[in-house]
Amino acid sequence: MKAVFQTDVGKIRSHNEDNGGVFINRAGEYLAVVADGMGGHRAGDVASEMTMTQLKQFWEETEAIASPQQAEAWLKEHVMKVNESLFHHSQTNDHCQGMGTTIVAAICTKQFATIGHIGDSRCYVLNANGFQQMTEDHSLVNELVKSGQLSKEDAEYHPRKHVLLRALGTEQTIQLDVKTVSVEEGDMLLLCSDGLSNKVTEQTMVDLLTSDRSLEEKAQALIDVANEHGGEDNITLAIVQFLDVSESR
Repeated sequence: MKAVFQTDVGKIRSHNEDNGGVFINRAGEYLAVVADGMGGHRAGDVASEMTMTQLKQFWEETEAIASPQQAEAWLKEHVMKVNESLFHHSQTNDHCQGMGTTIVAAICTKQFATIGHIGDSRCYVLNANGFQQMTEDHSLVNELVKSGQLSKEDAEYHPRKHVLLRALGTEQTIQLDVKTVSVEEGDMLLLCSDGLSNKVTEQTMVDLLTSDRSLEEKAQALIDVANEHGGEDNITLAIVQFLDVSESR
């Protein structure tokens, strides 16, 4: 596997409330994380940084992940621990009241990738079947689209597009959505905050991911397009490319 993580403050905001990274466990397996923090004066960056730091520590202490069931259980258990930590921190620090963060995380092994998310940060997969969004936004606007009250086109410009129905750290208990996909050589995962997905079309994502550039150049090109289209939000992404894929399935 190869991976890259990149974050950019964008063109408008004075500081970056996004965080994340790509971390390696004792078996050489990857955990990619993107967290988009929000709420309170400078508390969004506290929430996203705590999320990144704690998941990194948990993952680096983890042995090999043998099955999708184990990966899904790992994500649920450790994201719940982070949620409790964030919630406690917001309750006991006045300047952090109401803070929270989105989370999208992917455990990447040689056989499969297991994706968990809360909020509207996304994970896409690029494989032989095409390019597909693997996560479903936990947002007010997405619920209106699902119930038929709003078209996908109108959702793009809805004034309440940023209202989340679920975020990490805002409540004592939280539900993580998880799913697993098998991987083959050449497959890619793209995890990103809405600073990217709101500004870059899926076709442009595909064009850049399949271009003849290094992984780092692909990441920078995606950020450049988001900034060219306004860059009103922080822009964060992780790309994982599966190269050495096991034949044993």
